[in-house]
Amino acid sequence: MAITVRIPTPLRNLTNGRGEVEATGGSVADLLDNVETQHPGLKARLYDEQGQLRRFVNIYLNDEDIRFLDGTKTPTKDGDILSIIPAIAGGGAGFGRSTTSGGNSWRV
Repeated sequence: MAITVRIPTPLRNLTNGRGEVEATGGSVADLLDNVETQHPGLKARLYDEQGQLRRFVNIYLNDEDIRFLDGTKTPTKDGDILSIIPAIAGGGAGFGRSTTSGGNSWRV
């Protein structure tokens, strides 16, 4: 069963620059194991030392966050699309420049 796995830019060095790879598996966990077999090192970037998905890694199966399904036990089927999305954080004091508009000030 072929499933498309979308790889985020920061992890593409592990997939020879490919943004999408094909994998097989009956669950999200099986699928990620299969991707690891094809592209060693990917799983270490997704999972922590306790074998849990890192908190800043979001995984979507057909646009549904697996945290609200059955986690990595969520079943997969032929034609599914799995997207690995790293959380994005930003902002902070001293980062960027101040902009004022209409009496309000914010950082960009």
